[in-house]
Amino acid sequence: MKRRSFIQKTAVGTAALGLGGLGLQSFTSNYKKHLTILHTNDVHSHIDPFGPNEGRFSKLGGVARRATLIENIRKENPNNLLLDAGDIFQGTPYFNYYGGELEFTLMSKLKYDAATLGNHDFDNGLEGLLAQLPNAQFPFVSANYDFKNTIMEGHTKPYTIFIKDGIKVGVFGLGVAFEGLVNKINYKETQYLDPVEIAQDMTRILKENENCDLIICLSHLGYYYKNNPDRVSDLNLAAKTKDIDLIIGGHTHTFLKKPTVTKNSEGKNMLINQVGCYGVNLGRIDFYFDDQMKTAADGTTIIV
Repeated sequence: MKRRSFIQKTAVGTAALGLGGLGLQSFTSNYKKHLTILHTNDVHSHIDPFGPNEGRFSKLGGVARRATLIENIRKENPNNLLLDAGDIFQGTPYFNYYGGELEFTLMSKLKYDAATLGNHDFDNGLEGLLAQLPNAQFPFVSANYDFKNTIMEGHTKPYTIFIKDGIKVGVFGLGVAFEGLVNKINYKETQYLDPVEIAQDMTRILKENENCDLIICLSHLGYYYKNNPDRVSDLNLAAKTKDIDLIIGGHTHTFLKKPTVTKNSEGKNMLINQVGCYGVNLGRIDFYFDDQMKTAADGTTIIV
């Protein structure tokens, strides 16, 4: 389907913004390059669609349906990335029986480009996670989990870089604090580093050293904590950092009808998106670039 028709038929919400002071409507007619970011979070081992009598998610979700949506979008725009913000594991008997093999195998078949780790991805311990990594034909980015002195050392990277139609995209990952969420025996000597400080380091490296045109953070920090507003969250991270263009969030199972447009530490626009949980939605953000690589973007949440 044409892009306009596709969004009208499948989206529950759309947000638009101009990054760097450009308005979307006045810009898109002159854009030279177009990059599509697709994303999921907190799928929690939900392979099948929900049944017809399974509450609010009745008849929604399913990996096969997601695969069809992704395939159609890729045909529409070959310049794309498919990303996941963690908590791939735990939630159905598929995980209890296969230990994550099925989840990673199917994500590989869907050709995910990168993912970060959520707290539930440690539910079978470091040994269980490491045992399943050969089934994941995509990298895991995790900048604030220091796996030194554990068996996971060297099996993740703080960031990765993609080049699509000459657009250089840097993607880094951040995870939530283990305390109160993950049993010590499951993460062992893994060190949790301050995500705000790490994000500042990552953006400096990706912007100044790697010369990225677009910077994406895969975050499993949570969107916002109303009862604990000072807790590190995506909204707080955005306000304390610069040069991140998009935060793809997870952990809090927040259903955003459209991406949040917020301000970074320099008062510039950036996007935060999270699409709930269990694979019932697929996030889509379209970035447009002019000759000077200034960007505009719009975003939508697609019901699976």
